[in-house]
This record gives sequence, C-alpha cells and structure tokens, in this order.
Amino acid sequence: MTNDTTDVLAPTPETIKAIYLGVDDLKVAASILFNAYVDDPLFSDIFQAEKEGYGSRLRSAIREELNAFWVAEQPIVGLFEAERLLAVACLTAPDAAFGAGRYWHWRLRMLLTAGLFGTKQMLEKEEKVRALIPAANFHMLSFIAVHPDCQHHGLGHTLLGAIDSVVEEDAKSEGVAVFVTVQKHKPFFSDDNYDVVGDLSLSHVTGDVMFRRKPA
Repeated sequence: MTNDTTDVLAPTPETIKAIYLGVDDLKVAASILFNAYVDDPLFSDIFQAEKEGYGSRLRSAIREELNAFWVAEQPIVGLFEAERLLAVACLTAPDAAFGAGRYWHWRLRMLLTAGLFGTKQMLEKEEKVRALIPAANFHMLSFIAVHPDCQHHGLGHTLLGAIDSVVEEDAKSEGVAVFVTVQKHKPFFSDDNYDVVGDLSLSHVTGDVMFRRKPA
C-alpha cells in the first residue's frame, strides 16, 4: 500500500495560518506537546521516566504549564489548517513576573501532580537558562512541537517564523532564548539565526542555551 493519499493531504506552509491559541485549543496542544517531549532527555530526567507513572506525571506537568501560560496571558502560538491544530509553541514574555517564580497556585498544583523534585527542577532549569542569556529583556521558548502526523513538511520552520514575528512586535524584547538538550535539534534553530551562548548541565542532562537576537 502506498502513501500517495498521505502525500496529497499533507499540510504545507501555504495552507496553514499562525494564530494565538484559545482556551478550547489547550487540550489538543497538551497532547501534541506530550508526544513531542515524552522521550526528551531533560523531561525524562526531571519526571523520573524510570519510575512508574512517568507518563501521567509528564501529562500533568504539561497541562499545568499550559494553564499557567494561559492565566498569565503569555504567548501560545499555534499553526492551524482550517480548524485543526498542527503545531504549538509556548513563550514567556520579557516582563517576567511569570518567569521562574511562577504563581503560587502553579507551584501548588505542580507539587501535587509532578512532585517536589519535578517542580524544583523545572524552576531551576528556567533560572539557569536565564542567567546565560546576554540580554536583560527577552522571550523564552519553553515548548515547541509539531503534530507527529505533520512532521517533515516544513511546519517547524514556519512556526519559528511565527515566533520571530511575536518577538519582533514586542518593543521590549531583545530576542528569544531556548534550551536545546537534543543535539540533532541544534541545526533547526541555527537555521533561524539562533547562536549558542552557553552550555548547561541539569542533573544528568547537558544541553546548549541558544539565543536569537532581534534584528536591529
């Protein structure tokens, strides 16, 4: 059986639109993010993949992160083909009242769902990444993912372009940062002018902090 039908129906950058997510989109966004990060070395370490219930802890953590982004009115950008959500990215804006401190209710809910170790590790990650960025005000890319059925069609680069637009429209932002723990993902960001500004070790995981400075 060939995959000709899949090729015909495959989304392309010309058939999609980039818009901010609504609250009704968060459930699908959580599913896309879970599939993207379930094997990520950092999240596997933070939420102890070797122990029973890892999938449940990770799902809960992603759900709480998305809810926190929504409540704090942080940018959650999605790529849609008609009404179908194909890709999603979550950003922390420069005015970081939302940043590493988070809100007390986020901390409480994360403690209940992800546990003390997981919650502390997520906060520590963000603080250490921020310390390496050569800028005072910048966006942080916390999550980026494309639906498994829609990968390898250029949607990731389209989503990066949408992120760049968000950053460039914010007068306060000097650029956007991301922590990359999978080496094969570095060229993806390098292609969009992200530069490595430092390396970082968290628990048993090492990665690169990359930064795309906003064009003058």
